[in-house]
Amino acid sequence: MSATTDPCVAVNGAGLAYREFSCDYPMLEPFYFEFEKKYDPVPMLEWMRDHPIVPIVVVTAYAVLIFGGQHAMRNKPAWNWRKAMALWNLTLSVFSWVGMFRTLPQLVHNLYYTSLRDNLCLDPRVTYGSGSSGLWVQLFVLSKFPELVDTFFIVIHKKPLIFLHWYHHITVLLYCYHSYVTTSPPGIFFVVMNYSVHATMYGYYFLMAVKMRPKWFNPIWITIFQISQMIVGVAVTLAGFYFYKTDPTCKIEKENNTAAFVMYGSYLFLFLQFFFGRYFNKKKGKNSVSATKTKQKSL
Repeated sequence: MSATTDPCVAVNGAGLAYREFSCDYPMLEPFYFEFEKKYDPVPMLEWMRDHPIVPIVVVTAYAVLIFGGQHAMRNKPAWNWRKAMALWNLTLSVFSWVGMFRTLPQLVHNLYYTSLRDNLCLDPRVTYGSGSSGLWVQLFVLSKFPELVDTFFIVIHKKPLIFLHWYHHITVLLYCYHSYVTTSPPGIFFVVMNYSVHATMYGYYFLMAVKMRPKWFNPIWITIFQISQMIVGVAVTLAGFYFYKTDPTCKIEKENNTAAFVMYGSYLFLFLQFFFGRYFNKKKGKNSVSATKTKQKSL
């Protein structure tokens, strides 16, 4: 079906025809802007391909600045940028909520109407990478650059900077950039999951920054969401390996999928380590202190 006979079909800058998701759902279409529905990701994609040094330079500068910043702050009082941090977290939360609502329906639509194999093997510029969902997938990748600012607030407030934090920021940025420029088919799975987790996580951080943390919400759930994301990420990469081995027409790239497996596997280990260290060893430590005090009183 060509773009001239079907109003829902358009052609992107790479000459590939794609079907705009919102066009198939008349009830949803009014909520999508025209620039979203007609968005062509190819110009930015080509620019990113032509500048592979950008993410390397950025993460190198990031590492130098955060550790240099910690050194510079070691004998200085912590700054009080709570309001700026609150606004930053609110911005990222709103952005993530919008991104989730723009990409999740596309993923559900694709999984319902096409096979898992097609979702993991077909060119994403056709399946989800153009039009409205394509815009928000691209914005997701580009958002990994400003998200590095998270660490700035940790450094200036002299909070503990754990390995998981900066390792996660560096590897996510490098992986997302590489996935996008190599048009990795499984990308939308990771995009939807990350948008969903960040929508809740940054919203919670915002409420903490303005001292309105809801007592009914246990932060353990954020870590559980993150761990669930890593489990699904590992599962998706394993499925990708299966199709890569059994289907020569599958557009899965071995190097990128291997990087995803290593990345998600390491995240899973680190988040589990963080989870048990924070929510269980902490309780065990409190119980030990309490038992010691009780024993001392009885002597």
